[in-house]
Amino acid sequence: MSQKTYALIIAGGVGARMKTDIPKQFLSVFDRPVISYTMEAFENDERIDGIAVVCVEGWDHLLDAIAKQYKISKYMGSCLGGDTGQHSIYNGLAFLKQRVDENDIVLIHDAIRPLVSEEIIDDCIDKIKEYGNAVSVIPCNEVILRNAEGSNETSDGTIDRSTLKRTQTPQGATLKTLLEMHEKAKREGKAYIATADLLLGSGYVVHYSLGSEKNVKLTTQDDLDIMKALLEVSGHGK
Repeated sequence: MSQKTYALIIAGGVGARMKTDIPKQFLSVFDRPVISYTMEAFENDERIDGIAVVCVEGWDHLLDAIAKQYKISKYMGSCLGGDTGQHSIYNGLAFLKQRVDENDIVLIHDAIRPLVSEEIIDDCIDKIKEYGNAVSVIPCNEVILRNAEGSNETSDGTIDRSTLKRTQTPQGATLKTLLEMHEKAKREGKAYIATADLLLGSGYVVHYSLGSEKNVKLTTQDDLDIMKALLEVSGHGK
């Protein structure tokens, strides 16, 4: 049986930093919800075989309606998120475990990175096939200041930015590898921020795949403004 690839979109957050009652993945940008752009990006990539979503509680019916409205034919359904990002991803992996082969590839992606490109998705798949895992990254171009000892307001030096990368999503590996890492972390009571962190904590060497400054994560209102501007430039805005 040939190896397939699935997108696991994490939409379990409530978006407190956006200061809105609506989870940011369901905010409207040019009269359509953010998550519809994210799902469409994976729908349009011929190398993606299916799309599963980890959804914030109470919004699953709207998610189903969005998938229908925007003709997301690869949509497999959703499961509820957990108390943490790690818990939410584990719930999604458990959902996939009941539906796909353990040797299939899973790309874990933030719902609030709606402008992910086919090039980024495909490079992540290629790196996983070659190395076993992949994390989308971009260079760290800014000067990075190191906090002075005991201070969060001043600096006494810099960190060599040439040794640093900024992580994005997608991040992925085979379903088997991802489940084994999550189950081990659960047994040991260890918490990790992201899949890249979990890979490192599990003893893996992390392999880089392509990222982009355009693969923006919608955390603040400024990020929404950037998304709108990029859509307008690409001809998808009003």
